[in-house]
Formats: sequence, C-alpha cells, structure tokens
Amino acid sequence: MDSTAPTAQTLRPGLLLSAMFLAVTLSACGTSAEAPEDAGAEQPGAAPEGDGDAEGSGDAEDSASGEDSAEAEDSADAEGSVDEEGSPDGQDSADGEEPEAAPAELPGGGDTLFPDRRFLAAYGAPGIPALGVLGEGTPQDAAERVKFYAEQYQEHSEEPVQPAFEIITSIAITEPGVGGNYSNALDPEVIEPWVDLAAEEGIYVVLDLQPGHASFLDQAQQYEEFLAQPHVGLALDPEWRLSEGQRHMEQIGSVSAEEINQVSDWLADLTQEHELPQKMLVLHQFKHSMISDREDIDTSHEELAILLHADGHGTPAMKTETYETLQQDLSEDIWLGWKNFYDEDSPTFTSEQTFQVEPTPWFVSYQ
Repeated sequence: MDSTAPTAQTLRPGLLLSAMFLAVTLSACGTSAEAPEDAGAEQPGAAPEGDGDAEGSGDAEDSASGEDSAEAEDSADAEGSVDEEGSPDGQDSADGEEPEAAPAELPGGGDTLFPDRRFLAAYGAPGIPALGVLGEGTPQDAAERVKFYAEQYQEHSEEPVQPAFEIITSIAITEPGVGGNYSNALDPEVIEPWVDLAAEEGIYVVLDLQPGHASFLDQAQQYEEFLAQPHVGLALDPEWRLSEGQRHMEQIGSVSAEEINQVSDWLADLTQEHELPQKMLVLHQFKHSMISDREDIDTSHEELAILLHADGHGTPAMKTETYETLQQDLSEDIWLGWKNFYDEDSPTFTSEQTFQVEPTPWFVSYQ
C-alpha cells in the first residue's frame, strides 16, 4: 500500500507550462531578470548586490637583450646548455621532477561530504525564472544569493554550511521535443559558465535531471565533463521519469531501484577513475511510489553519498508529514534533504524553522 503524505498529491503544472517554451528554445545562459533586492532577517532572499566588475590585467612588456648573439652562444658553450626545466644537460636532479598533484578536494576542503558540512542550495534552471530562484539572474547573482542563504543557516548550525547550486540540467516538457523524449537536455555550453564560476567561488553544484522517456544514465553521461570535476554532484528527479505511453502532467513519474543503481555504479566508477572526493547523488521524492523497491538501492559505494531529498510542499504540517513518511524503512546509509518553496509553501519556512525539523536536513534547497 502506498503511504503518501498530503503534499504528494499535487503536480506543479504552472511551473512546467510556463517554462516549456523557454526550455525548448533556450540556447544561451543568463537572463535580464534580477533577483529581489531585499531579504528578510530570517528567511533567505536575494543576496546584496555585489561588484560585478571584472579585474583587468596589465599588458606584458617585452625586453630585448643587448648582448651580441655570438657572445651569448660562446657563453652557453662554456657554461653548459640548460634544458627547458632549468637543469643542465646530462645531470639528473630530483628538483627537475614534477611534484605530484595535490589530491582534489571538495569546496571548503576535505574529501567526505557528510557529516562534515551541511548544504544550502538555490534551485532552478539558467534563464528560466519560473523554475526556481536560480534562474532569476546571472551566475554571479546566484553565487551572492546562495552565500547569503548559507550565512543565515550558519547561525543555527554547528557544522559549516556550504553554498550550492542545484541546476535543472534536463527539463521536463509537455511536447516530444528534439529527441522525442519529452525532455530538453540543455547544451553543456549553457551549464559551463555556472560550473566554472562555482569552482571559482567555492560553491558545490548538483546537476538535476528530468529525463522524460530517456534513462537517467543516458542523460547523466551527456554531462560527464562536469561530473568529472570535484565540486559537481548529480540529482535524479523521478517525478519527471516517464514510462512507455506516459506524458508529463498526466501522472507522477517513477524510477526503479535498478535504474538508480545503474547510475550509482557509473558515477562511482567515474569518481574513482578521476581520483575525486566523495560525490553527492540526490534522489528527489515526495511519494513512495516515485521510487520502486527503494530498499534495493545500493548504498555500498564509498565514492558516493546518497541523499533523499523531500520535495513536499504546502502547510508546515503537510511538509512535516511528508518528511516523516519518507523516512519509513529508509536505509540508515541515506542522508536526508529538504526543499522550501517560495510560491507553494504556506508560509515558506525560515532558516530557524527548517533547522527545527527532525532530523535536521543535511541539504536544503530553495525553489
């Protein structure tokens, strides 16, 4: 019998329909929309405006030698030639060996995600404000916003709070689309500026997939170049995973534990191959039927930290009931996350209220 909390009953047609056209035609990153200028003392809002000017670099000056070339050659013959690394020819030197590269670390340091830190994320798609706060401005706007969020949550947390982007990388659409999968997988060029800026700013990134009729693994592999970086994880959103004959907005999608395990096997191998720190694998859920045979999810990969992200929305009582229901028979090896909605929660939880949820979520996102 499907144990379902009240918040699991509602599809979100407004967001999907308003974003469908933009998702199909989106070809570049960014938008002219600006994030809100004011933020409440407790509830995360837009971060203060930052200085967006880039620093210029000075031109390099060339210098010429005044020595006669023949004299320089004679001098070189007398002193012995020097190789490109600065070591005389014919001499072996330990100094000439390239030092081993330092192991890749997570933003904030270390190679293990939990319980060393908590995460505070802005959720959405580049250039599409209707899908979440992440789409309301430029990558720099989003960086300032999530840092502001993290500062608010840090007041309540004993662990460091890590700012994060959760980027909808493939977007569910109501028409077949280019690939016929009812999903628009964004061009990596759209995502790249966000991933690059996040690396510079010490922000973790989660790439969120809404695959339609495509498989999660097929879509994840399209973004391997990003997932091979130490600050990038992956999220699977079963609400938008369709079975044969299904269409978005007609039912809530679902995924099997077997398909999740195919993704986790591949992601763990990728992490090991590139000698990366532990990588986050997020599973979105607000209804038990969204993940079949959940008890069969493989949690044995040390390379991964698997997190169940409760997507319930509504009143505080409804959200809390969904959160508690999803914990039933959940593996102790799976961490817990929580989402706050600006437009669909009544009211939106403050940072303090979110930290009062039991158990305290390790990953919180705002949509």
